[in-house]
Amino acid sequence: MSVHARARLRAEPDGRGGTALPVLESDGPLALRRTRSPHSRYARVTVVGAMSAPLNGDRLAVEAEAADGARLTVDAAAATVALPGPRPDADPSTYTVDLTVGEGAALHWLPEQLVSAHGSRLHQTTRVRLASTARLLLREEQILGRHGEPPGALTTRLTVHRAGGPLLDQQLTYGPDAPAGWDGPAVLAGHRATGQLLLADPSFEDAPLPARLLGPTAALTPLAGPAVLVTAVAADARLLRAILDDATRDLLGGLKDGF
Repeated sequence: MSVHARARLRAEPDGRGGTALPVLESDGPLALRRTRSPHSRYARVTVVGAMSAPLNGDRLAVEAEAADGARLTVDAAAATVALPGPRPDADPSTYTVDLTVGEGAALHWLPEQLVSAHGSRLHQTTRVRLASTARLLLREEQILGRHGEPPGALTTRLTVHRAGGPLLDQQLTYGPDAPAGWDGPAVLAGHRATGQLLLADPSFEDAPLPARLLGPTAALTPLAGPAVLVTAVAADARLLRAILDDATRDLLGGLKDGF
């Protein structure tokens, strides 16, 4: 039997310079826990996996909102591993993430890696709605197969709207359901870890960053709006995280208040 689970959280200013969490609801394999944040202005929520998921056929969803003026960090305790489960021929599992960031609010969305295990089929969708003065740091990482195994079938889509207009719409497909050439020299070139880092900040309207390479397997691309996208590939999860961590420190260090 497939699992259907939804988690919801909402962050609001607490009136004392911090951030409260009036909504923190979760069930099934999605357990949300408030954890200590190193930044006093930010509330921090950690997603803790309560069971193995997603398996083929599962339906998981997370909704997170940083209301006007709130500061929120969402991370995870461990990687998410997409597995075939007892019915490899079942429909693909789905994992939907809906993020809303209000005026003057900031959200750090920093989950751990998504591992596409052999035989799994997963469609992951992340939808983001930003107000005109919202700020967002979002990291996504996909690991294609566990050690020594081929990947499952994975499709990810990331859409971002700012002030009601489109900022980014990107879809990626890997594994046996992907078009031929997905692992070729013009795409992954044999790498098994890929990821992206999105930083949206109103300050980029006045001082946009130029496109540039970030080493041999990563690049920074300015978007048509106050945001930049870093895309990277690597041989494994450890190397990918190092590339994205370096990019995060470089980008945040260039902002006036460090975000």
